[in-house]
Parts: sequence; structure tokens; C-alpha cells
Amino acid sequence: MNLHEFQGKKILSGYGVSVPYGIVADSPAKAVDAAKDVQKKTGSDRWAVKAQIHAGGRGKGGGVKIAKSLDEVKQYADQIIGMMLVTPQTSAEGKLVGKVLIEQNIYYPGPSNVQEFYMSILLNRATGRSMIMYSPRGGMDIEKVAEETPEEIFTEEIDPKVGLQGFQMRQIAFNLGLSGVAFKEMVKFVKALYDAYQGSDASLFEINPVIKAADDKVFAADAKVVIDNNALHRHPDIAVMRDLTEEDPIEVEASRFDLNYVKLDGNVGCMVNGAGLAMATMDMIKMYGGEPANFLDVGGTANAKRVEEAFRIILKDPNVKAILVNIFGGIVRCDRVAQGIVDAYTNIGEINVPIIVRLQGTNAVEGKALIDQSGLKVYSAIKLEDAASLVNEVLN
Repeated sequence: MNLHEFQGKKILSGYGVSVPYGIVADSPAKAVDAAKDVQKKTGSDRWAVKAQIHAGGRGKGGGVKIAKSLDEVKQYADQIIGMMLVTPQTSAEGKLVGKVLIEQNIYYPGPSNVQEFYMSILLNRATGRSMIMYSPRGGMDIEKVAEETPEEIFTEEIDPKVGLQGFQMRQIAFNLGLSGVAFKEMVKFVKALYDAYQGSDASLFEINPVIKAADDKVFAADAKVVIDNNALHRHPDIAVMRDLTEEDPIEVEASRFDLNYVKLDGNVGCMVNGAGLAMATMDMIKMYGGEPANFLDVGGTANAKRVEEAFRIILKDPNVKAILVNIFGGIVRCDRVAQGIVDAYTNIGEINVPIIVRLQGTNAVEGKALIDQSGLKVYSAIKLEDAASLVNEVLN
């Protein structure tokens, strides 16, 4: 689950990570009030006005401004709230900004007195261990740093048996070129950041940039936080932070029925049980000239109702010109899936796209009989290759 910057910083602050003091506002008037509160709390006479959307690169799209007066705070908030913000991580149409974060200035007394670093914590899937990735070149896309100066990217892998060690924290501060008070502050920062990552069951913490201010204090100037969905039952306080307006409405609807759905750009709707089989099905569709319109895993315990809802969700995509149902009956029963297909036709009404069904495994014969006896215009196949070939035929 993705979090907004202000939500991620709330989690970080709870574990002792230093973050700039800030207040969220959803109108220009509230933004000015927030700026006054920030000034009263911190003495800051400049403010960062930052759009809150689930995407990086906000500054490049005009979603981050530095205000030098309360009038500018109001002006920038008015510009940003309600805009469709386009960044390198959004679609071409962008994302609607509903609120801004008003933060204290941490570039005191000026940018020349500040150092910016990059730091993230994530799982290294190759080793099965969490890893701290960091660089002295913060404030830039880490991909660009990797391409231009890969020697400036460092990593520390963490043994889960012993956790983050003191020598690793000191190594990070050393590689960032710090000394004295700043060195000690960075060691404390890394420790608190890792505690927050572990404690919140996050799958990613990305801080870009980490700021060493002129007085050697270290701040998380930004925060991209992703929480493992499978651990949300342990964190009801974090679960309520989910912002459904930032997610694809069809994907949100699919999640209500325990369907794993991701919209793609193709024209062939896919309904499969099992993530691995779904990936293989999409590959086969592409091999035979089609383009998958979605990833949809109905799960290993799919019943007729869930299959019907899966059809409804697939058919909401106007780009879908054909649907391929590929079910391997291990735990799931093929006759239940077949009944769901029949029910979908009955309850949804006329379905104007061809449907290709491949059923294999438990009760596959009974499932095929249900479809054959229904009189529906459904193409059946035994092999996956035949099903993908049929998709190509009906599209052409």
C-alpha cells in the first residue's frame, strides 16, 4: 500500500526519524493558516508547498514550490490544489492534487550550506535480505546516478538473524563523507530509519533527499513509503491511511472481491487462477499476436460469484475485444468456474465480446458440459496454445 509523503513522515517521526515540521492543507486559506503555525513552531520564514499524490518527480511537474511569504504560500497552494499534476511516474493525464503539505524550510541559511543524500531500504530479492541503498548524490533520480556514476551507489545488506549492526551504520556515514556531529547524527538517522522500516512492515522506504542542514542536523526531506499489504492486519493505524482516490477505481473494486487485478493497455481480457499461470497466459497471448488488457487472478478458491464479478470488472474496460479464461483446477473446481461464466451471461446481459475458455483439472469435464449445454457462444480449447490461437482468430 502506497502512502502520501505526509503519512510516511508521520510513521518515520514515530520512530525517531527527524522530519521537517509540516501541516497538510486542502485549500489555499488553510495553507496560509498552516504556514503561520509552522512559522510559530519553527521560526521558519520560508515554506515548502508540496503536492500530495502517489508519484515521484513532483517538482519536475510544478508540484513543489518554495514560498518566501504568506502571499506566495496562498498563491502556490491555489496553483497546486486542483491541478492535474503530470510527473515521470504518472500517466499522460496526470493525477488530481487534493492537498498540499506546508513544511518548514530546512535549507537554512541557504542551499550552499546543505548536503543532499539518497537513501532507501528495500528487500533484495536475490538474497532474501533487506538492504540499505544510499548515495552521496541525493536529490536526483537514482537510476540516473546508477547510469552515470555507479561507483557512487553503496549498499549494506542486513542479516535478519542479527539485524542492522553499528559498524554498518558508521560505514554508511563514512561513505557519505560525513564527520564530527554530522557523522553521529547520520548514524542515529540510519538506526531510526531501519527501526521504522522493520516496525511498520514496509516493503520500501525511499528518502530522496536526506538533508544534512547547516547545523549538521539530518532530516528526511521527502518520504516514499510502501507498506506490505499482507501485514496491514497488524497495523490498523496504517491501514486507515489508504487513499482510494489515488488508486485505479476498477482495481479498488476488484480488491473488494479478493480479485488480484491490474489494468494493462491491451485488448484481450484475461481471467486465470494463479499468478504464475496468469503470467504464462499473458505471454502466450503476446506470442500469438494479442495484447493482454489486464492481469486478473481469481485465486485458488474461486467460486461462481467471484467469477461473475471478474467478468464484470473485465468488461468495464472498453478496450477489451476478447476474453480468455484459463483455469487449471487444482484446488478450484472447474465446474464452479463454468457456472460463474454461465451466471455472468445471465446476470450481466448480452456480452458482445468473444470468450475463449480453457478448463483443465478438477471437474473439467463437468465444467465443459455446463458450458456446452448452456447454448452460450463460447469457444473452448484443450491446450493453452490452442486457446491463444483462438484469441488471435476472433480478433482478426
